[in-house]
Parts: sequence; C-alpha cells; structure tokens
Amino acid sequence: MKMKRPILVSFSGLDGSGKTTQIENLRSVLAERGYSSHLLAFWDNVVVLSRYREGFVHKVYGSERGIGAPGKPVERRDKNVRRWYLSLARHLLYLLDAIHLSWVVARARRAPVDVVIMDRYIYDEWANLPLHHPLTRAYVRLVNRLVPRPAVAYLLDADPIAARARKPEYPVEFMQKCRVAYKRLAMMLGTMTLVPAVDLPLAKQHVTSAFWLAAGKPAAPSGNSKELDAEAAA
Repeated sequence: MKMKRPILVSFSGLDGSGKTTQIENLRSVLAERGYSSHLLAFWDNVVVLSRYREGFVHKVYGSERGIGAPGKPVERRDKNVRRWYLSLARHLLYLLDAIHLSWVVARARRAPVDVVIMDRYIYDEWANLPLHHPLTRAYVRLVNRLVPRPAVAYLLDADPIAARARKPEYPVEFMQKCRVAYKRLAMMLGTMTLVPAVDLPLAKQHVTSAFWLAAGKPAAPSGNSKELDAEAAA
C-alpha cells in the first residue's frame, strides 16, 4: 500500500508530554497497515549549528547535560533563559532553522516513503518566543508561509506537573507558561491538531484518527468515535 505522495506529520508539545510514545504508536499502526515511515528529529536533523548552540548554553548559563528521568532530574538552562538579546538571537536562528527545515522536508519527501514524521517542529521553537508582542506574531505569521505545512501537526497537551514528573528538566512554573504559549500559538496559526491531556489509550486514538482523516484513508476499527470525543471533552 502506498500514499499518493509522502505525508508530513509533526509532533509538538511540552517535554514529557508523550511525543516519543505517540510517535512509536503511530509508526507501529502505519507498519501494520503496510505503510512505510521515516522519522526525523528536529534538533538533530534540522536545527542549524546545533552543536554550537548547545555548547553555548552549557558554557555560559551552566545548563546541565543529559536528559532528565524520574529520580534523575536535570537542571536545564536554555529556552527558559529569557534575556532580551537571546530573544532577538532566537528570531534570527529560528529563521535559519525554518529555511533549513524546508530543504530537509523536501529531501525527505523524495525518498520512497509514505509518511515523514517529525519529532518536534518549528512550532516548538516559536512557542519559546514572546508571542504577546505584535512584532513577534507578525514574524511567526510571515515565516509560517515559508515552511512546509504538515498534513497533521499534533500538539500534545499535558499537565505540567505530570509532564515534569516524567521528564524533570525545567521548573513547573516555566512549563505552565510554555503550555499557555503552545495553545496561544495553536490558536494563532489555526493549523495544529490538539491532542488533549487524557489517558494514553484515548490519546493514541486521537492521534491515529486524526492521521487517517488527514490521509483520506479509512481508519481501522478502534471504538466508537463519539464516545471518544465525549470522554475527551469531559
């Protein structure tokens, strides 16, 4: 089974919101239906000068290395450092990332694959900008015209306290602000698919249902959709 053309899918959300779990589940579902997928990590495959940017925050701001895990917290100091000059630099760097993103996606779509999945997207960077500022909102809307629009751009919502318990890297207060920023960005763009903070099985249903709808393919039997929507709304 093949798609008419490679479909682009992205996953965004707080650290600890379950992106890795949902990506693995979607890839498994695709494989069961006979579709191939290719996974790209935004930081590894898209971000420009990632090595130097990471080295800068470690050296200048003392950000700890590694990934936080339950019982082994890591104190990150990068995107939660909000200096005016860093915000200015982020606008420039994120523009370079957007340009490179377009090239990376175009290249990935030339490969014999049905679905290109992005672990994080440019949206995760924009959520780190001062979206309350009119110039920043204008910048986001302009750059948004340059980047490929995913068939489904998932935004995984999560309770900041629960998310930090799964991946302890940033203070809860900062993660609460990030949650608000993500939702503000989603409302501004109007192109993101919100997966509510529900139990894992139900969240998986939302992800797979949204994908088959965007792909124009019949979804596999997975329960009553009206019941799922009612439970999510509750």
